[in-house]
Amino acid sequence: MPLSMLKKGEVGIISGLSATGNTRQHLLDMGFVQGQCVTVVGETSGGLILQIKGVRLALNKGLAHKILVA
Repeated sequence: MPLSMLKKGEVGIISGLSATGNTRQHLLDMGFVQGQCVTVVGETSGGLILQIKGVRLALNKGLAHKILVA
């Protein structure tokens, strides 16, 4: 399922990316790699606040939808 479907407090393990090209590389550079644990720590009207590899970051729902989690 897409990361954008997780709610605050839920944890997912990244299973893949549906993005291609520069977008895919950008997500990989930010740490969204297969097997990595990601936690939703908050939600905004346009996106999610995530914690990955001990770092918090905000990601809009369009990009979050391209990250697949199990």
